[in-house]
Amino acid sequence: MSFFSSPFDSPSFRLAWLAGLSKKMLGAGSKNELLDLIDDALSVPAPGGNQGVLEGLATLYRGQVDHVFDQVDRVGRKGLPEVWVGDTGVLASDAVNAAGRAATQMSEAFQGCATVLLTLADAIGAAQRNDERGRGQLLEQKKMLGGKDGFFDDLHENDEEEWDRKNAAHFGSYAVDLMHDAVSEAQEATRVAARDLNKWAAEARAGKMETSELTAVDKLMLADTGVAGADTELNEILTAGDLARASTRMDLLSLDDETAMERMLAKSDTPQERAYLMKALAAGHSVDEIGTFQNKIHGKDPDWLRRHLTPVVTAADSMNDEGLAPDGSNNNKDYVTFDGQRWIQGGDGSEGTCVASSTVTSRAMVDPLYALDLTGGPDGQQDDSDAFKQRLVAEQHRLHTEGDGGENWGGMGSEGQERINDAAVGSATGSDYERQDLDSAADRRAVLTEVEKSRSREVGDAGAAGAGRRLGQGGRPRDDHHRPGG
Repeated sequence: MSFFSSPFDSPSFRLAWLAGLSKKMLGAGSKNELLDLIDDALSVPAPGGNQGVLEGLATLYRGQVDHVFDQVDRVGRKGLPEVWVGDTGVLASDAVNAAGRAATQMSEAFQGCATVLLTLADAIGAAQRNDERGRGQLLEQKKMLGGKDGFFDDLHENDEEEWDRKNAAHFGSYAVDLMHDAVSEAQEATRVAARDLNKWAAEARAGKMETSELTAVDKLMLADTGVAGADTELNEILTAGDLARASTRMDLLSLDDETAMERMLAKSDTPQERAYLMKALAAGHSVDEIGTFQNKIHGKDPDWLRRHLTPVVTAADSMNDEGLAPDGSNNNKDYVTFDGQRWIQGGDGSEGTCVASSTVTSRAMVDPLYALDLTGGPDGQQDDSDAFKQRLVAEQHRLHTEGDGGENWGGMGSEGQERINDAAVGSATGSDYERQDLDSAADRRAVLTEVEKSRSREVGDAGAAGAGRRLGQGGRPRDDHHRPGG
């Protein structure tokens, strides 16, 4: 069996084709040429999709909302004793609270998916009606023009025939514009729906841990743990990508390493300590390295862990639109700091090592051992902003030089940029990074879908987040690493 694809399968091709036909119709020099152009327009497939099916799916999702929440809520209201469950030592009451939050998130996801599908259904229906209007007008003009002229008839056109042709060309061009708008509306609605559905799918976080080496309770608690003093849903310690990588690496451990890892998890004083150990595993560290890491952080309170191990914390108001400053930057922004010292190139923003600087921060976001080396020093116990600044700048310079940026701290080529991101961040996430130039709205639109896919998969967590910020996708810029020439 062989399969053939049509260029019309691409919405971008359809848009360009229809735009070209609209212009050609207005310039058509003969009745026969205009009839051929009308046939070309009618050959373009209508926007696909079934509005009724989408509405049915939305109804199905909405029907799950109350059912999911009620089941877990009934268990939580029975009252559970403070007993330990799971392999890693989790309080039963904490587990039920986490299950309640997970149920709430699941209910919100079902509701969100239903809304997305209804919006898509409406948009598809509207696009198809626009397309039908356009096709109907084209058929009317074709009928009005009649059949094609013979060779000799086509040689002469009287005033009435010329008027009919130009009138048909005008209405035909307008009809093609309707079809063009329909394709554009359907394409944008589909893109937005895919983005939002991917976002809701990413909410199913505990399911990312498929390992059989941890109980369902342990997985739930690890997925539910956020950094201290911040909105948990915006600041889970383990991203969806972390959970998936930790699960895979847990299954690959030897029996001795697996036992040691479970012992460390059970020894942890707080859920945050436990989550950071799993994040270290997700970043590719050995069990011995994680043991050394735990010795440095064991017994520390959650606030200390947040300051030393999570450089970027997202504020609850991060998606608020507070407008733009006179220089064009977003007014809604927080600086990324450790003890008042910013994570910024050169320690004060004076150098052009923006790529190296953002790479350092990205690596620290996915690798808590790397973050602690910078914030806590060799023994992991330091809490000194000046010492942190020295280590931060030294690491920025190391990566800048490694990327062939030179020692003038003023810019780096695209090959070097990709190389240091692959080495520093890719070694922790297992992802490959590509430079994308975003010099125009068209450039940003072209790469936006891939960025959104990366964010929903969260396999390249920090790299995708950085790309999203450079695209200006709303939210709060976390620091000004990206200076001209950097």
